[in-house]
Amino acid sequence: MASTTVNGVGSGIDIQGIVKALVDADRAPKQTQINTQSQKATTQLSSIGKIQSALDAFRGAIKSMTDDNSFSGLTGTSSNEKVATMTTAQGAANGSFNLVVNKLAQPSKLSTVTLAGGASTVVNKGTAATTLTISQSGKKFDLSVAPGATLQQVRDSINTQFGTVGLSANIVTDSTGSRMVLTSTTGGVGSDLTLSGNSGIDTGYTVIDTPQNAEYTIDNVAYTSKTNNISEAVSGVSIKLLSVSPPVDTKDPDGPKAITTISVTTSTAALKSGVKGFVDSYNALLKAMNAETKVTKDAAGNSVSATLTGDANMRSLQSALRAEFNALSGNGTIKSLAQFGIGTDSGTGLLTMDDKTFDKVALTNSADINSMFSGKTGLLARMTNATEGYAKATTGIFATRTTALSDSLKTLSKDQADLDVHVADLQASLVRKYAAMDSLVAQLRQQSNNIMGTLNALNNQKNN
Repeated sequence: MASTTVNGVGSGIDIQGIVKALVDADRAPKQTQINTQSQKATTQLSSIGKIQSALDAFRGAIKSMTDDNSFSGLTGTSSNEKVATMTTAQGAANGSFNLVVNKLAQPSKLSTVTLAGGASTVVNKGTAATTLTISQSGKKFDLSVAPGATLQQVRDSINTQFGTVGLSANIVTDSTGSRMVLTSTTGGVGSDLTLSGNSGIDTGYTVIDTPQNAEYTIDNVAYTSKTNNISEAVSGVSIKLLSVSPPVDTKDPDGPKAITTISVTTSTAALKSGVKGFVDSYNALLKAMNAETKVTKDAAGNSVSATLTGDANMRSLQSALRAEFNALSGNGTIKSLAQFGIGTDSGTGLLTMDDKTFDKVALTNSADINSMFSGKTGLLARMTNATEGYAKATTGIFATRTTALSDSLKTLSKDQADLDVHVADLQASLVRKYAAMDSLVAQLRQQSNNIMGTLNALNNQKNN
C-alpha cells in the first residue's frame, strides 16, 4: 500500500495519520480473514501431503511383500553363487534342483572403424543431415546425424534417444584413435545388431560378439533362454545365471561340469523377517498419522491440537487399519497375529513384536502366518483394499482434498490481490478528499486573515 505525504498544511491536522487509520480499519477484517484461511489451508495441505506420502510408502511395501512372497517362510540358496543366484516367489515349494550352466546368454556387440582424430572427430562434414540406421530383430532405429556432428555427439544421441529400448553406445579410445562400441540389453539368437544408412559411421563396422542363447540343464533336462534371468523353469523360483559351470576336473576343461544345487527350504528367520517388515511399515504409517493428529502440551501445560486433530478422514483411516489388523484370517489353527506375539501399544497404537513368543509359535505353525498374510483374503490384500479409497492418485480422498485446498489458496490469492486494489483506491480517495478539505481550510483562513486585516486598518484610522 503506497503511503501519502499530505501533511495538512492548511488545516494543521495530521491527515497522513487519519488516512492510515481509516485505511487500516477498513482493511483489517478482510485481511485477518485471508491470513487465517491461508495459514489453515497451507498447514492442512502440508499435513495431508505427509500422510499421502506415508500411505503410498506403506502400500508400496505391501506390494513388494506380496510380489516377493515374504510370508511363505521359504528361502532360496545356491551352492555356488558365482554360477547362479536365486530368489523365491509365489508358487515356490520345498525342494532342490541340480543346475549346470553350459552357456550364458549373450547380446550382440559391434564396433565402428577407429577414427584417428579421437572422439571429437567430425563424422558429418557435409552441410545436410545424414542418417545412421541401427537394426535389430526386424526393428529399425534411425538417428539423424547433424552437420558437424562428432563421434562423441553421435554416441550421446544414441544413448539419449534409444536407451529406453536397450541400445547402448560407448567410446573406446587407444593409441590408434577412438571407435564407438554399440551393444544391446536384448540378447539371444536372432538379436544381431547391424548398421546402415549414409552417415559413414555404418561402413566398415566389425562384430565383436555374436548373440547367443543361454544353455543349461536342471536335473539333466536341457533348456535354452534368450536371457540369463530364468523365471519359468522352476515354479516360484527365479534363477540368475552368472557364469558357465566350472569343470569337475580343472585339468580337463572339456570334461563334465560341476553341479550347482539350487535349494528351497523352510526358514523361520525368513518368515520373521517378513513379519517384521510388515510391522515396521505399518508403524511408519501410524507414526506419520500420529504426528499430524495427536494433541500435545505447550510450556504452560495447555493442550495444543495438531493440524489434523479430530479430522474425520484420519479417524476413518485409522479405524479401517485397526479393523483389518484385528480381524481373524487364514485357514490354519492360529488365525490371530496376537497369538504370534504381535500386539498393539495402548498409548500410541504402534505394533509390538514379542520375539520369544513368535519364535516359539513359528516353529510349529509357520504355515498359518503365510495363510494369514497371503492370498485374496489375506491381511496384505485387505490392507490394500482398505486404503485404496484414500490413496488413489487423482480420485482418492486425500488427492481430492489436496486439490480443493490448492484451489482455495488460489482463490485466497485472488482475494488478496482484490483487497490490495481496494485499499489502494480507498487511500487515494481519502487523500483527495482530505487534501481538498485542507485546501478549503487554507482558503478560509486566508479570507479570515484578510478580513481581520481590513478591520484592524479601519480601527486604526478611527483612533487616529
